[in-house]
Amino acid sequence: MVAMQVHPLLLGRTAGLPAAARQRYDEATVAMARRELDAAGAALADVLAMAPDFVEAQRLQGLVAHIRGDHAGAVAILRRALVTAPDNALLHMNLGMSLYSAGEFATAFSSLRRACELAPDFPPAWFSLGRAFQQQGRTAGAITALHRAVDLAPEDPVMRSLLAEAQASLGAVAAACTNYREALRHEPDHAEAWLGLARLQVEPFSKDDLARLQQAMQRPGTSPQARVMLGFALVRCLEDQGDYHAAFRVLRKANGQKRKLVNWNAAVVSARIARIRAAFARPPGEVDDPQLGGQVVFLMGLPRSGGGLLRRVLAGHAQVDANERPQHLRAVIEEESGRRQREFPQWTIEATPADWARLGRDYLARAVRAQDGKRCFIDQSDQDWHLMGAAMAMLPGARLVDCRRDPLENCLSCYRQLFAVHHEFSYDLDELASFWRDCDGLCAHWQQLYRGRVFVHQHESLLADPPLQLHRLLNFLGLDEDQACLDVRANRRQGAAGNTARLREPLRWQEPRAPRYGGKLDRLRVLLGLA
Repeated sequence: MVAMQVHPLLLGRTAGLPAAARQRYDEATVAMARRELDAAGAALADVLAMAPDFVEAQRLQGLVAHIRGDHAGAVAILRRALVTAPDNALLHMNLGMSLYSAGEFATAFSSLRRACELAPDFPPAWFSLGRAFQQQGRTAGAITALHRAVDLAPEDPVMRSLLAEAQASLGAVAAACTNYREALRHEPDHAEAWLGLARLQVEPFSKDDLARLQQAMQRPGTSPQARVMLGFALVRCLEDQGDYHAAFRVLRKANGQKRKLVNWNAAVVSARIARIRAAFARPPGEVDDPQLGGQVVFLMGLPRSGGGLLRRVLAGHAQVDANERPQHLRAVIEEESGRRQREFPQWTIEATPADWARLGRDYLARAVRAQDGKRCFIDQSDQDWHLMGAAMAMLPGARLVDCRRDPLENCLSCYRQLFAVHHEFSYDLDELASFWRDCDGLCAHWQQLYRGRVFVHQHESLLADPPLQLHRLLNFLGLDEDQACLDVRANRRQGAAGNTARLREPLRWQEPRAPRYGGKLDRLRVLLGLA
């Protein structure tokens, strides 16, 4: 680990504190480092009983509340402390982080910017601001703030890795690669940097990289999550060496380790999908406005099924808004479930055409924004395929694009991917196959239920003959031909960043990966019904 120089802002914080209070304060900091939050809270309460105006103890109390997930409580504590010390940069930084976690984004950015103004040479303030920008998808702002953080703390691998991630998301892969490599120069076993490099796919890993990664994997004291990240990076490294036998062994181990860190119950999920299918056994009744939602195009499918690439293709069309949106569909359905005090899909059986129209208008009020005269907008999610029955009932004019990929390639791609969040089904081959079957069956049901409103998009067809597949899709959407769609490199201004390597390439056929693993995937073939 890199030894960092202590910033003056962090020095002298206990000056003038009575000896007994200082001892309890030190005990609180040790307890926080060990994540012993009850002990830390008790020690801080003792400190404040002896020194009620000690701002640093109040700040740590807010941090304890933040770590517990009580973000509103943290905000209240930190705001009280700011009354005593309005120009304390640490308070503003922590307040900004808690406000962000509480969903108060605008106020959070004000606090984070104020921290940077008060302590312009304090790297964590710029890092916190940059991370907030990155989480909001405001990548340009993230890069500016993170550059400042890295300039102030050039040896910090965490800051460099987040800067590299932001650069990669904008397609600046050469700069991202440089920063990941620089992070590894300072901390050779930095898991985030290794994983980031693996995802970039800028250049093959070398034999020297392989040796360094294997050494990092064997280092004692590595956290379980870091070991998982190193494992997924090692898989890519072994693939680059052509050793698919060893790659699969490492892949199975890394997925097994990740599986222990997530909660997933395939049987519960399958039962819920069956209930959804039963609830939408028949189309909804007659509607007053069959054109409601005619500007909406839902892209659905499993992760790694080509939905992100298709979104970038459509982003090039002059009449399509493909910018990312929050999960409004899920929010509308969850709020209706709360109002009725019944889980989805239980209440759908009682929903009338008027109820569905009300929910559709609610969705449109949230999702439709100034579209610059564009005829349609894209709502794409790889998590909401089970909600498409409700989406079609809410918006009788909307259309649905079912993104499909070769089942074996799709499942292998998920199995090779360490997802940042969600997709807990992907870390066990049996559970992965079960989830694919659930998705396949329900999406086939949507095709039958909403015949004429669903387009089945095959990922391989787009890569094999882009103009033909684009013609078919645009015809389904009622849009004119627009050859700009085929320049996905130019289209990255809209839509999710996806695989940064693919952003730099034209649409072209890629050789399947599954054959390289040969018999290692035989069980998956059987589970998918492909044997």
